[in-house]
Amino acid sequence: MRNNLGNNSRNSDLLRESKARMENWTMGIGSLGEEGLSKLSKMLDNSACGWRKLASAAAEQPQFRCSEKELTCCSLQVLDPLGSPTRNLLACLADRRCSLDFLLHCLRKIDHQEAVQFLTTTVSEQFRITVNPQSQQAPAGSKLVLICRASGPPGLNYQWFRGKNEIVGGTGTSPELVLCPLSPTHQGHYICRVNQGEKCLFSQWAQVRLVHSAGSTAGCSSLFTSSVSGLHIVQQPQSQAASEGDALLLKCTAEANPPAQYEWYHNKKPMPQQKTCSLQIQCVTTKHRGEYRCKVFNLYHEAWSDTATVTIGPSSVTEASWEVHKSTSKQGVYPLHQSTSPPSAAMNFYAADKVALLIGNMNYLHHGQLRAPISDVHELTNLLRQMDFKVVSLLDLNFQEMHSAVTEFLLLLDKGVYGLLYYAGHGYENYGNSFMVPIDAPASYTSQHCLCVQNILTKMQEKETGLNVFLLDMCRVRNPNDDVKVQPGLLKVTANIVFGYATCVDAKAYEVNREDVANGIFINFLKQRVCENEKVTIMLDRVAEDMGRCAIARGRQALELRSNLSERRSLTDQIQATDRSASSSARNL
Repeated sequence: MRNNLGNNSRNSDLLRESKARMENWTMGIGSLGEEGLSKLSKMLDNSACGWRKLASAAAEQPQFRCSEKELTCCSLQVLDPLGSPTRNLLACLADRRCSLDFLLHCLRKIDHQEAVQFLTTTVSEQFRITVNPQSQQAPAGSKLVLICRASGPPGLNYQWFRGKNEIVGGTGTSPELVLCPLSPTHQGHYICRVNQGEKCLFSQWAQVRLVHSAGSTAGCSSLFTSSVSGLHIVQQPQSQAASEGDALLLKCTAEANPPAQYEWYHNKKPMPQQKTCSLQIQCVTTKHRGEYRCKVFNLYHEAWSDTATVTIGPSSVTEASWEVHKSTSKQGVYPLHQSTSPPSAAMNFYAADKVALLIGNMNYLHHGQLRAPISDVHELTNLLRQMDFKVVSLLDLNFQEMHSAVTEFLLLLDKGVYGLLYYAGHGYENYGNSFMVPIDAPASYTSQHCLCVQNILTKMQEKETGLNVFLLDMCRVRNPNDDVKVQPGLLKVTANIVFGYATCVDAKAYEVNREDVANGIFINFLKQRVCENEKVTIMLDRVAEDMGRCAIARGRQALELRSNLSERRSLTDQIQATDRSASSSARNL
C-alpha cells in the first residue's frame, strides 16, 4: 500500500508540473518581459529569416494578420537608432493576445532554430509557485504537513521559515514541511521561499494552530480517522443575489486526507488571491456578478464544487429613475419628480476603443534635467497595453512636436472612445489651468511656449469620447513669469472627466534619486493599481491612500483627484467597436 501511495504522489507531482508547464505556454507574449522580447527581436531583425516571415506565418490566423500599413510601420523602425521592426511586430501580436504557444508554432514554421531554442528555454525556465501552503490546525502529537510546490527548471531550492526564523534541518529545505509530533512550539505562521539561481519567490503565509483533543495521542498519528487518502466536498457554495455595496460570502468546505487546498474561479477565470475555503468580498460591484466555482484538491484527488451564480443589482439609490417635467407656466425643465421602477440588471460599460498618449520630457535645454520620465512612460505603456489600450509613447518633445503629437492623438478619438493623456516633465498651473512644458521652452517661459491641458480637454469633448483621463505627473506651482489668464473653450457637461494630479495645487512633484528606484513617486504607486478592475476614481483614491502611507511622500507630495465621472467606467472596460469611421481605421493601423 505504501508503494502505491508513493507512486501516486510521484505521479501527482509529475502531473502538476506538466500542467504548470502547459499553462506557461498559454500566457501572452508580454510575459517574456522586456529583456526576453529584446533578445528575440535581435534574432529576427534581418531580411533572410526574420520578422517579415514571422508576420507571414502569423497571418494564418486572421486575428494576427497585419495590414500593409502596420508592416510599413514596422519597417520604418530601422530609421530609429533604437528601433526594432521585430519588437514593433511583437507588440502588435501582444496587443491581439497572441500566446507563447502560437508564437513558437510560427517560429517553427519559418524554421528559425535559434529563436525556437531561445523561446523554449526561456519558457521552460520560467518558474512560479503552483501550490501554496494552507493554514491548518491539529491536536498535539499528530502529524501536520505544509506543502509548497513550484514549477520551473530542475534544481529549484526550497527553504521554510517560521516567522522570520529559518527552519534548519529536517524537512526545512523540502517542498513538504513535516511537523511531527506536533507541539505548542510549532504554532505560528510559516512561509516558503523558492530559489532558482538568483531569482526567488515566496509562498503565501500559512498559520499552524494547536487544538486540544482528549483523544489525541503521542507519536505521528494521522489527523484523520483513516489512513486512506480521499477528498469529499461537504459544503457547496450557494447562489446569491446582492446589491452594490453589500458583502459577499461564499463557502466551500471539504473533508480530505491529505488536507484540501482551495482555488476559486470567477466566470472560469482563476482568482489568485482567493485560496481558502471562504471567498469574501466586502463591497461588491457589478464586476463581481457571474458564476463562481471552487476547485478543491490535494496530492491525490481533485474535485469541483457546484456553480454558484451571483447576481448584483443596483443599490437603492440607482434603482430610482428621475422623471423630467416641463413647467406649464414657465419655460424650463425641472428634475422634480422621482419615481421608483423595478430593479434592472446592472450595466456593463464598454469602450468603442481605447487610446493613450504618453509624453515624457527629461532633457530640457534651459531647465533642470529629469531622470524618471523614461522609465515612467515605459512602465505605464506596458500596463496600458495589457488593458488593450493603443498607446503612443514619446520622449523629449519640443513645442512643435508636442503640438503635433496632441493633434494626431485627437484624430484617433471618436464617439465612445476612451482617451488617456499622461505627461511626465516640468509643468506649472496658473488660474486653474495646467501647462506642460516642452524641452525647448526658454528660461522665462510663459503659456505661449507651453501646451494647456484644459484646451486639449475641450477638443477631446468635441469628439464625444466615452471617458477622458488626464494623469499629470508634474509640478503645479504658479509661474511668476506668466500673468496671462488663458481662457480655454467652454467645457461641456459630459460627466466623464477624470484628472489625476501627481501633487496638490502650489506643490511640486518629485522623483526619487536613488539607484534602486527608477520611477517618480506618482508612477511608483500608480503602477501597482492602474490595472485594477475598478471605477477610475476608486482606483486613483487607492493610489492616493498608498502615497499617504509612504514616508518619502508624506508632507511633500499628495495625489489630487478631480472628477465628474458619473458612471462606473474603468480603464479595464472591454472594447466593443461601434463603427468603421476614418478615426477607427487610423487607430487600427
